[in-house]
This record gives sequence, structure tokens and C-alpha cells, in this order.
Amino acid sequence: MGVFSISSIAVDHEVEEAAAAPQQQKDLDAGALFVLKSKGSWVHCGYHLTTSIVAPPLLSLPYAFTFLGWTAGILCLVVGALVTFYSYNLISLVLEHNAKMGRRHLRFRDIAHDILGSKWGQYYVGPIQFMVCYGAVVASTLLGGQCLKTIYLLSHPDGSMKLFEFVIIFGCLMLILAQVPSFHSLRHINMVSLLLCLAYSACATGGSIYIGSFIKELIVFSLGNSSKGPKKDYSLSGDTQDRIFGIFNAIAIIATSYGNGIIPEIQATLAPPVKGKMFKGLCICYTMIAVTFFSVAISGYWAFGSQSKGLILSNFLDNGKALVPKWFILMTNMFTIMQLSAVGVVYLQPTNEVLERTFADPASGEFSARNVIPRLISRSLSVVAATTIAAMLPFFGDINSVIGAFGFMPLDFVLPMVFYNLTFKPSKRGLIFWVNVSIAAVFSALGVVAAVAAVRQISLDAKNYRLFANV
Repeated sequence: MGVFSISSIAVDHEVEEAAAAPQQQKDLDAGALFVLKSKGSWVHCGYHLTTSIVAPPLLSLPYAFTFLGWTAGILCLVVGALVTFYSYNLISLVLEHNAKMGRRHLRFRDIAHDILGSKWGQYYVGPIQFMVCYGAVVASTLLGGQCLKTIYLLSHPDGSMKLFEFVIIFGCLMLILAQVPSFHSLRHINMVSLLLCLAYSACATGGSIYIGSFIKELIVFSLGNSSKGPKKDYSLSGDTQDRIFGIFNAIAIIATSYGNGIIPEIQATLAPPVKGKMFKGLCICYTMIAVTFFSVAISGYWAFGSQSKGLILSNFLDNGKALVPKWFILMTNMFTIMQLSAVGVVYLQPTNEVLERTFADPASGEFSARNVIPRLISRSLSVVAATTIAAMLPFFGDINSVIGAFGFMPLDFVLPMVFYNLTFKPSKRGLIFWVNVSIAAVFSALGVVAAVAAVRQISLDAKNYRLFANV
């Protein structure tokens, strides 16, 4: 009998939540009403989560291992997976709890406003999330241009086209995708994106294993000795200071790879009742993470050791000579380019939501001329600005490390713990409270140090910076 009444209460809460949805829809502003439509299933949620996390930055994981070595590298990958899975579940529980109380939050700044106060949402969480997400759009556009340039140089080694031209070409693709009206409308694109991330991760892993195991004899002649190929060196280079800063730089890279920053916006796409759906979506996402992150990181570092480059695909070329068949490099880069377009448009959604809230009229139809024209103009200008920044600053990767340290660390590793403790008020004698406090404190400190390390790296690389550089 007791079990029956508990189940009935749970069902009643779900019914109340679903019944309250139409009234809440009427009270929404244009950004939430048109961009953050709550129509998706947990499967769609899994697609969105996978696209936002399992993205081409994972191809930098072998490079992070060059600062950490085998043991620390694998340990950081495991800890990053465990902490972010736990963190994203906590913020999901907070969102579910507030939805049950009749206050369903659709944006990160809304939940910060409700729990921490209006100033935290308006002056801290909102700007940081915008910086992180728009930075991800710029980085995706730049990386897409670099992949296009790689394909071009394979067929035209002496070609005269510059990097900024390829960035503009990729920006034109983003210009089209940016017009997709809502986050929920991306579900089919993000399903394809999930398959693409598996495809290029498999290519990166297979290419690394092929080069590390079977290509050695082809390099004998270029080395001019009897060696079977480049020796695998797993030693950590540099003096003590360089190693310490390198470690924190690597932590920032791994944190950025696991970073999301838009969990509330993704959960906002779920049709009510939302209870338990986010957990299922996260299970899809972290299955993809287990398959891709570890395979790429381990195989890439195994094959190239301390010579692993910032993007592992760059190791597939040795002084312009392909170490794997050219068609293989072409295919891998095409998979990467296509998924980058999906990643870019996913991280454009918070910007689209702000633009829609500012310029659209919720009383008019979504596809009325009153709303379509401002949408087309504002989103196009947003993509043009991101493309211009990517073309002007091809060293944006260094800047993105700072953004990751200042942005992804607090949004994904710190604030969810704070939100949970303030919402549910677990006992200070209990384990959960102190686990959350410890995670928040440790990653706050790591974020500060990682930001210092990233700024230091920018100062070291500054002598190579030029606007519109052809790198």
C-alpha cells in the first residue's frame, strides 16, 4: 500500500508538471518560446549532449598527454569523466526540482538568478556563458577552415590560397545552418553529428595505430639510417617550471574537452515531464565519450609520444608527406568538418536565444515576417562576426584556453555543486555536502592556475601572432 501511494504521488507530480506547461509557455519571452522549444525526447537530448561534448577538441587529448605522461594523463581523463557526469546530473536534478516546484528554468542565467541572486545571473553567469559559447563558435569556424586548408594542400601542395579564405568558406556553411529556427530543430543534424564523431575518432585511432605499427619502414629512407621509424619518446620535456605550467595547460585542455556550458538549455528542449530524461541522455553521451576520448588519447600518444601535435591529425603529415593514404586524410578531415558545423551551430543557440529575445515579438507567429526578417539579419551578423574573428586571429586556440579556464571550469565543475547544496541543503555531516564542496574548491583553484598557465602561453607565443596569419 505504501509503495502504491509513493508511486501515485510521483505520477501526480508529473501530471501537474505536464499540466502547468501550457501556462508556462504563454509566459515565455521570444527567446525561450522560439529557440528553446520544449518538444524533445531523451534520445534527442542525448544527441544534443553528444554534439556539444564529443567534438573535435578531443583530437587534442594526445597533446595533453605530452605534458602529463601515461599515468597522470589517463587518471585526468577518468577523473574528468566521473566529475562531469556527476556534475551534469546534479544540475539536472536541480532543474527537475525547480520544474516540480513550478519554476522551470530554461537558461543557465535563469537558474543562477533564482538560486544565487539577480546580479550573479546578470553579471557573472550570463556573460561567462556567452563568452564560452561564442568562443566555441569562433574556434569551430577556425578549425573548420584549417581542415579545409589541409584538404586543399593535399591536392595542391603549392597552392596559393590562404587560411582566412578557407575560414570564410566554412563561415558560409555556418551562415546557412545558423538559420535553423530552434534548438529542437537540430535533433536530426545532431544525430548525424553523433555518427560523425564516431567516424573521425575511429579514423584518428586507426591512423595512429597504422603509423605506429606498420608505417615505420617507409620512414627509413627519409631518416637516412637503419631505424625502423621515429622513436617513441614518452619523456616530459622542459625544466621544472615549464613542466608545472604544462600540467595545468593540459588540465585546461581536458576540462575544455569535457566542457559543455549549456546543460540547462539542452534540458529546456525536453518535453515535460522532464524527470529522469536527462540522465538517459547523459548515458548516451558518456557511452560515446568512453568510446572516443580514450581511444583517441591512448592510440595517439602511443604512436607519437611527446611529438604529438595540438591536433593529432597534423601528425598524419610529415613535412608535407602523408604517412597514411591521402584519401584517408581527406575522409577524416571531411568527417571532422561536417561535425564542426554541427558543433558550431549548437553553441550558437545561446546567442540566438538572446537575439530572438531582443528583436522578436512573442505575440507574432514564429515564421511571420515580423520575426523572420530580424532573425535572418541578426543571426547572419552574428556568424559574420565570428567568422571575421576566426580569420583575423588564427591563434585563437591560445585564447580559447583562457576562455576554457575562466568559463568551462566554473560553469561545469563548480556552479552545479553550489546549486545542488543551496537547493537541497544536504546535511553538513553527510558525504554529499563535502564531496560537492571539495570538488568546487579544487576546480576553482585549478581554474585560476590553468588561466594563469594559458595567459603565460599566450605571452610566449605572442611573437608569432599576426592578423590574418596563414598558419
